[in-house]
Amino acid sequence: MKFRVVRSATPIGDQGPVAARCDRNNYYYENKQICRRIGEREASVPDRIFDKDQRRILRELRKAGQLSRSALSARLELSATALTKLSRELIAMGVVEDVPEGIEPRRGRPAIPLRLAASGGYAVGATAHKGVLEVALVDYAGRTIATHLEDAAPLDPKAFARRVRTLTHKMVDRHGLLGRRMLGIGVAVPGPALSPEGDRWSVVDDMPGWRGADLRDILGTELGWPLWIENDANVAVIAEYYLGGLLQEFSTVIAVLFGYGIGAGLIVEGGLVRGQFGVAGEIGCLFPGDRPRPSPVDLLATLRANGIDVSSVAEIDPTASVQRSTIERWMDRAAQQLEVVCNTAFAWLDPGAIVLTGPLPNVILQGLADRLASATLVTTVDQRRPPVRVSSVTDSPITLGAALLPVHAISAER
Repeated sequence: MKFRVVRSATPIGDQGPVAARCDRNNYYYENKQICRRIGEREASVPDRIFDKDQRRILRELRKAGQLSRSALSARLELSATALTKLSRELIAMGVVEDVPEGIEPRRGRPAIPLRLAASGGYAVGATAHKGVLEVALVDYAGRTIATHLEDAAPLDPKAFARRVRTLTHKMVDRHGLLGRRMLGIGVAVPGPALSPEGDRWSVVDDMPGWRGADLRDILGTELGWPLWIENDANVAVIAEYYLGGLLQEFSTVIAVLFGYGIGAGLIVEGGLVRGQFGVAGEIGCLFPGDRPRPSPVDLLATLRANGIDVSSVAEIDPTASVQRSTIERWMDRAAQQLEVVCNTAFAWLDPGAIVLTGPLPNVILQGLADRLASATLVTTVDQRRPPVRVSSVTDSPITLGAALLPVHAISAER
């Protein structure tokens, strides 16, 4: 993608969704494009926003929370002079800050640690499911600013974008973000990509007008912000990686999302894996469509087949006596089906964690994890076996992961 240089210095909130300004007037967002003032020369983005060493610093601070300059220098094998120069640049950009005095008390003259600056910007995440629309705001440090969920009739892409834009303006105003740097918006869609470019998606039938539509053009035109679109499982693994504490421990993780159907998101060596044609993680193909598969849709169908009147995941209640035995039997069968998912993922990718996540009740996710823990799964060196765990992300991993897409794309190590 190419971009043109802009000369505006007006922050978002004064102009609405058209443009956003970064500190030092170095980096700009305008009309869905990320721009850097570099004379009249063009360059692609987001690679040019931060260089390799700057990204390494950002990654270490995201992992550790805060570090002294000497600790950063040692970890990254950079000279003290180079680290000082790089940290000054990142502070001037507004994405890194000194930890205020008093937060880290020390004897004598303190070494002031660095940390990511929450004020470095904010990003928006949005997604629509059957009957529900969700929007979230996160800051540059990855903390949740606000979430919004509302019941909504099925919306076509244009109506969805207009509603998200209205809600975002209200949330930005309510939380005092007017004038702050807007990093962009991530939109999560339930379904695989139809093209490597990610402009058209095989969205589920419950969302009229979405399947096969040029979502990048429709949503980008209506929103007017830097836009990222991803499959819901891909954004879920981003949420688990950044918000679930996995970044601090592992570089390779997998999230198995029980969303509308079942899918997986993969982060390998810190990078999101999409595959050659953008459909990596489409594990639903392991279970033929004419047979039961371990998905929320299948669980709902199983409950209804047993005479239990449920129409949404919100109505699934493992504590209800009328549902309990049916859910237990479904978990027995689903866990057996998931063995092939865990075994193959473990053998191919050697992940540090395989996280079960999604809107299913936590009791069900834990039940699946417990069954997998007692199953005879494959082992490798030192008798390691698939490291299955349940998500610790409390809010919607799909919406929060969508909001983290701009943060990940702009500053993740490459």
